[in-house]
Amino acid sequence: MELLKEIAAQVENGRHNEVRSLVETCIEGGVGAGDILNNGLVAGMNSIGVKFRNNEVFVPEVLMAARAMKAGLEIIKPILLRDKVPSKGTIVMGTVRGDLHDIGKNIVCYMLQGAGYDVIDIGIDISKETFIEAARSNGAQVIGLSSLLTTTMTYMKEVMEAVRASDLAGTVKVIVGGAPVTQDFAVEIGANGYASDASTAVEVVRGLLGYWPIRGGGSGPRVAARLLLLFH
Repeated sequence: MELLKEIAAQVENGRHNEVRSLVETCIEGGVGAGDILNNGLVAGMNSIGVKFRNNEVFVPEVLMAARAMKAGLEIIKPILLRDKVPSKGTIVMGTVRGDLHDIGKNIVCYMLQGAGYDVIDIGIDISKETFIEAARSNGAQVIGLSSLLTTTMTYMKEVMEAVRASDLAGTVKVIVGGAPVTQDFAVEIGANGYASDASTAVEVVRGLLGYWPIRGGGSGPRVAARLLLLFH
């Protein structure tokens, strides 16, 4: 549908007013909220994500696209909830204790939201206990830990140890990433995988959680395991 393609294009261009207007036009024309989400908003964020990964666009463009996507999402979210459109999963994101940086974390949040996941951002300077409790209370399949500094990335190991000592032990999969983080570090702390950028993080989450619905109303198997995503 041409309107959905136009929504995707305007999301990619970061034009939030145009996105809002197009989404309203689609709703008035009887287009389903799920179609608007997947074939309009998500498609646009997917496109900007690929360009970001390939260094064709940069942080300002991603933030503008995210703003445009959120403008459309605000309109259709009540409809999605009313119609019980299945969620792809819930992700808790935050920056680890001692680290006050959040730009990278925010980009990951925007990209995951744009990919159709429910994202709960719990902020900066977050303790291991808070991450674990947030996962429990929100029924999250994914927890994202953000770290930009070599001095704070070591706290990821403490989170890993806390997870292993908790009731989540054996059900949590761990992926690490961030400016100072390497694949070797991921192996060293016992993580299950590594993502080097925001687009890769989305792909990893898709691969591990798949497209099966988590919230009621859809078909396909439920994903029992939680994923712990460590990213910058």
